[in-house]
Amino acid sequence: MYNLKDARAWCELEQLAERHKNDRIIDYFNQQPDRFDRMSKQAAGLFLDYSKNKITAEVLSALLELANNAQLKAKIEQMFSGEKINQTEGRAVLHTALRNRNNKPVLVDGQNIMPLINESLQHIERFSEQVRSGSWLGYTGKPIKNIVNIGIGGSDLGPSMVCDALYDYQHPNLQFLFVSSVDSAQINKALRYLDHRETLFIVSSKSFTTLETQLNAESAKQWFLDACQSADQEISKHFVAVTANLDAAEKFGVARQNIFQLWDWVGGRFSLWSSIGLPIALCIGYQKFVEMLEGAHELDQHFQTVPFEENLPVLLALIGIWHINFQAADSQAVFPYDQPLHILPAFLQQLDMESNGKSVDIHGEKIDYATAPIVWGQTGSNGQHAFFQLMHQGTRFVPVDFIGSLAKDSQNSKHSRALHTNMLAQAEAFMLGSENRLAASHQYCAGNKPSNTILLDSLDPKSLGALIALYEHKIFVQGVIWNINSFDQWGVQLGKKLAVKMVQQNPADHDSSTVGLLKKLNLG
Repeated sequence: MYNLKDARAWCELEQLAERHKNDRIIDYFNQQPDRFDRMSKQAAGLFLDYSKNKITAEVLSALLELANNAQLKAKIEQMFSGEKINQTEGRAVLHTALRNRNNKPVLVDGQNIMPLINESLQHIERFSEQVRSGSWLGYTGKPIKNIVNIGIGGSDLGPSMVCDALYDYQHPNLQFLFVSSVDSAQINKALRYLDHRETLFIVSSKSFTTLETQLNAESAKQWFLDACQSADQEISKHFVAVTANLDAAEKFGVARQNIFQLWDWVGGRFSLWSSIGLPIALCIGYQKFVEMLEGAHELDQHFQTVPFEENLPVLLALIGIWHINFQAADSQAVFPYDQPLHILPAFLQQLDMESNGKSVDIHGEKIDYATAPIVWGQTGSNGQHAFFQLMHQGTRFVPVDFIGSLAKDSQNSKHSRALHTNMLAQAEAFMLGSENRLAASHQYCAGNKPSNTILLDSLDPKSLGALIALYEHKIFVQGVIWNINSFDQWGVQLGKKLAVKMVQQNPADHDSSTVGLLKKLNLG
C-alpha cells in the first residue's frame, strides 16, 4: 500500500526544507539571472511565472519524483479514460469528456458517452438560440428578458462566476440573476422588480432534491402562478430544469422537452461544462460557450501529454505541495487583478476545499499530513486595502496567486496601467519586503513571501476555460499525491442530513445548546 511519508522524495523534501529555511527568494535571482526564463511556462493562452517561490532546482526535482511515486501519469489516464476513480461513490470522473472537442470515444461501463454529450450540447444550442433571438415566447407571447438561475454550490458558483467574468459578451437584452441561499431575502430581492411574463427560471439540481434549491424553486413557482393567476400549465414556457432526476423535474411541472440532462459522472463543482452551463450559453451565446470548452480542452491536452517539468497544472500543484506540506502554509490567497473575476476566489474555494478537504486516504485510513489549504482572496486592488497589511507584516505565511490578463483597456489606459503596475508591485513587495532593512520596526516588512503570477492572453471565453481547467487539474494532482479522493464530499452531506432530521425529531433529542437555540428561534 502506498504511504506518502515513506517515500524517499518526501524525506528528501523535509531535509531540503530544513536546509533552505533561511534562503531568500531574491538571492535566487541574483545567483541565476535567467531564473524568470527558466521558471515561466505557457500553454492554452495562459502564462505562468512561478519564479518568485522559495524553490530550487533540487526542490523541484524532488517534488517531481513525489509525483512519479504517486503514479500520477497513470492516474491522469485513468481519469480521462473513464475509470471509476471516485471509489466511495463508484463513479467515473468525466468533466473532461464534456469538453472533449476531438470527439474521441470515452467509455463508461463499456458505453461511449460522447453521443450523449453531443446530444446535450445540441439541446443547449437550440434552446439558447431561441431565447437569445427572442423566438422563445412566454405564455403571453412576450420574449424572455430576465433569466433566474436557481441552484447552489456547483450549480450556482460556476455559471455565476463565468457570466460575471464574461460580462462584455453578455446579450444586451437579457438580465441574469442567480439565487442560491435558502434565506428568502435573496429570492425576494431577485424577484422584486421582474415581470413574470418576461422571466425564465432555470432550476439546477442533479438530484432535484437539494433542500435550498427545492425551496427556492417552489417559491419562484408560487410567485409566478400568483402573478399570472393561472393554472400550472403556464409554467412550461417559464421553467426549465437541469438534472439527472427527470421524473422529479417533470413532477415539479417542467415539460420533459425542457429538461436538460446530467449524469452521475459529472461532479457539481466540475459541472459548468455540462448543462449546468446553460446560463452561460444564454448569456454569451452558444458559440462562445463552445470556445470556453475549447480552451479547457486545449489545457486538458497539455495536461495529458506534456512532461511534468513543463506541465502547468502539475507545476502549480507541486508548488502548492511544497508550501502546504513543507513550509507550513495553511492557506492560499488568490488575487485576480481583473474586476470581472471577482467571484473567482469563491469559485476556487469550493473547487479546492470541497475536493481536497479530507483527512482519510482512498483506503479509509487516517492521514497525518496536511491536505487542502484554506482558499481565500479578493480582486486587486481592493485586497490591498483590506488584508495585504496582514500578509506584509502579520505572522501568517500565505502563498499568493496573482491573476491578470495581457489585454489592455485601450479606452482607459491609465486604469489598465495602474491595475497592472499594482499587481506587479505587490508581487515584488511580497518578495523583497522593505527597501530599507534598517527601517523602524513598525515600518519593517520582512518580504520573502512567495507568489505565482498567471496571465491570460485576454479575458475571453477560451482563456477563461483554460484557466478553470488549470485549477481543476492542479487540485486533482494534489489529491493524487495526498492519496485522497478529490471527488466525493461526505462532509457536505452531513449537515444536509442533520437539517432534515432536525425538522423531524423531537427538540429534546438534541444537546442543551441546540435545544436552547431552537426555543430562541421559536423552532422547538
